[in-house]
Amino acid sequence: MNEAVANRSGRAHSREKVIFVVDDEALLLELVSVILEPCGYHIKTFHDPESALRAYASAQPEPALIITDYAMHTMNGLELLAACRRIQPRQKALLVSGTVGPEVLDHAPCQPDRFLSKPYQAKQLIVAVKSLLAD
Repeated sequence: MNEAVANRSGRAHSREKVIFVVDDEALLLELVSVILEPCGYHIKTFHDPESALRAYASAQPEPALIITDYAMHTMNGLELLAACRRIQPRQKALLVSGTVGPEVLDHAPCQPDRFLSKPYQAKQLIVAVKSLLAD
């Protein structure tokens, strides 16, 4: 989809950048969508990492970014990212967490491109996403 969408400031953004958002809390999935869709991103949400991974394996177009929570019931966000990067090694990722801090990344073999602590402000999420997706 190549339609341009105007945000509240009147600037047009491309809707062609798909972002996968993975979190086991439905309210947080909705919140990310409400924050990022007005910026022109196409958001696809997943309640569990397994369904996100299945969708990722066949996604067309591939997501420009994955935003994933760290603590989920069956697979953590770093495990999900590692599985996605086995399919697409250069996949960009934002790891978010309210249960662990950035120190969880100290010895992790698979590193996200950025870490954001919960709770975060909408502006912090927007700035992180825009910087990760800057052309």
